[in-house]
Amino acid sequence: MSDLTEAKEHPFRLNPVNKKISVEQTLNLRHSVLWPDKPISYVRLPEDDAGHHYGAFLSPNDTTPIAVLSVFLEALPTLDDDPAFHDLASATVPAARFRKFACDPTWQGQGVGTVLLRDAFDAARLELGCRVTWCDARLATKAWYERRGMRSFGSTFFKDVYIEMDDGDRVFMERTCAYGSPRPTK
Repeated sequence: MSDLTEAKEHPFRLNPVNKKISVEQTLNLRHSVLWPDKPISYVRLPEDDAGHHYGAFLSPNDTTPIAVLSVFLEALPTLDDDPAFHDLASATVPAARFRKFACDPTWQGQGVGTVLLRDAFDAARLELGCRVTWCDARLATKAWYERRGMRSFGSTFFKDVYIEMDDGDRVFMERTCAYGSPRPTK
């Protein structure tokens, strides 16, 4: 992703403008969507200064993102229960992990997150030189990520609950960074 990715034609109602942003620009949305009951300092990660942060905006001149996502260079976790991923989980395979993916509820379901995630996949490959992009996701969102070209690996695991509708069950998701991005599906 360049500093500014112009609005792209896609099958959804909005054409967001995605651009690289500072970690400070992610915090309010991270806080309001992911951890509203915690102090805002809670949503700032120790590794944020080394991260690559992206935001979706309604227009190039907007200063408040409607969706945010942060990308970190981080190897895939090594999982004994899924030997199919041992080659990719090697520390020598460049990998990017995305975290703190949040979309303003007003704009959810309109393709904003899909386009931001697609651009983050491209940035991981083109700017960071990664062969794979991964995350841990709520089990309830697994199908959403699968429709965007990701696949699960490893066993379901438990992680602290961070939003009311979250039961804490998680799954690892990954996507090989190949040339071109699959077309998003709704």
